[in-house]
Amino acid sequence: MVRTVSSPRRRLASLGTVAVLLAPMVGCAQSTPTTLASEDHSYRVTTVAEGLEHPWSFAFLPEGGILVTERPGRLRVIRDGVLDPTPIGGVPEVWARGQGGLMDVALHPDFGDNRWVYLSYSKPGPNGTATTAVVRGRLEGSTLSNLEEVLEADAWNGNRVHFGSRLAFGPGGHLFVSVGDRGQQDEAQDRSNHQGTIMRIHDDGRVPADNPFVDEAGVRPEIWAYGIRSPQGLAFRPGTDELWESEHGPRGGDELNRIRPGVNYGWPEITWGVNYNGTPVGEGRREAPGMEQPVHYWVPSIATSGLAFYDGAAFPRWRGSAFVGGLAGTHLARIGLEGSQVVEREELLSEMGQRIRDVRQGPDGFLYVLVDSGRAPLWRLEPDSSATDGS
Repeated sequence: MVRTVSSPRRRLASLGTVAVLLAPMVGCAQSTPTTLASEDHSYRVTTVAEGLEHPWSFAFLPEGGILVTERPGRLRVIRDGVLDPTPIGGVPEVWARGQGGLMDVALHPDFGDNRWVYLSYSKPGPNGTATTAVVRGRLEGSTLSNLEEVLEADAWNGNRVHFGSRLAFGPGGHLFVSVGDRGQQDEAQDRSNHQGTIMRIHDDGRVPADNPFVDEAGVRPEIWAYGIRSPQGLAFRPGTDELWESEHGPRGGDELNRIRPGVNYGWPEITWGVNYNGTPVGEGRREAPGMEQPVHYWVPSIATSGLAFYDGAAFPRWRGSAFVGGLAGTHLARIGLEGSQVVEREELLSEMGQRIRDVRQGPDGFLYVLVDSGRAPLWRLEPDSSATDGS
């Protein structure tokens, strides 16, 4: 049975003692923290920095500081709680229209040695068209140098929607890239292009020899999974090789999926949502043979965004949970999991009334949340030291 949390009551049963060993905080508070309560933990919401313009994603630098992408095409850096007014140089030209722009940022697993920063973005093409592309550059001071393209998705058209795109490095060092259907829903079932897919490549863009469709004629060899609508989050479950994805449905039918190689996730043949005018999508089916069901879905839609798993020590009762941002839902969804079964659902930060764009666990064991509304702050969720519930 799924436990849906609707109030900040304290859980009485002890889940054991966890030693909270925290690294120094990333950034500094810029305003008075807001204290909130959940079922399991009281926590403070501290503003790390604010004043971003339509931020999309962020990554923690090992030497301190946080890289943040802004959809209009800027890569920013926050140091010691201060947003540097000068963007990082060397970012490629971005097609910043509609949902297009500069999207995800990820550091190479060996960033400390090679300084590679990866960016996904909407790349401009001829006659007003665009596609999703991935580049990497070496971060040297305040500039990306030696810029090179590692992926140009075969997803060209003039639509302004569903570019994706998230990046995730797997335990084996492969790079996973998500691309949406680009507003052409039937293309998500056509494996001769990259629309509506999760792709797997080497860090330099080469195709791994063990990809599921690498030897299948007429199928793009980069494809790892397909039948995807608008992927907004991509993350590996800590301690496993499990790749998970959060996805916008149409009107309803947002999804949390566990991504497996070669699997068809059904869009648009099956969905728990409907068209925006209320009519069925296609034949209105919710399931079909050979098509994967989501681990969890939302009706009505919360407009899912970034995805992260929590395994830190600061919030012991949240360990193992998936956290998914809600844009239209204006909250951070916590999904408690046992294996691939949802056992808890909880809405956090709903009191703040903000569009949640991305969420990450910081190196200090706290949760960081990127907001795409108001003064567009980056928040840090910290345990409330005055709480008496053991958190």
